[in-house]
Amino acid sequence: MANPYAGEVAVVLDGVAHVAKLTLGALAELETALGADSLVDLVERFESGKVSTRDVLALIVAGLRGGGWQGTAEHLRTVEIGGGPVEAARAAAELLARAFALPGEA
Repeated sequence: MANPYAGEVAVVLDGVAHVAKLTLGALAELETALGADSLVDLVERFESGKVSTRDVLALIVAGLRGGGWQGTAEHLRTVEIGGGPVEAARAAAELLARAFALPGEA
């Protein structure tokens, strides 16, 4: 369902797969939501392992919204994310990596 070459990541909410993608609008929303000076700051947080659950939640919300989902962070607080917090963190990191990868890079 998700196309990694288009920067997409699958996120399962309550057993239903959704496509997540960090579009330009989603990236702007993410930057605002996290109060980051730049997206480079956010990428550095993930690379250094200093990522918070708030960062993960904001990335998942922004990615889902970039994929067409109409929900909010409040919605994610009441659904089961397939794979739990570990999978959510992996998907968030994958969203960032794919958003800045050149075509053909994994």
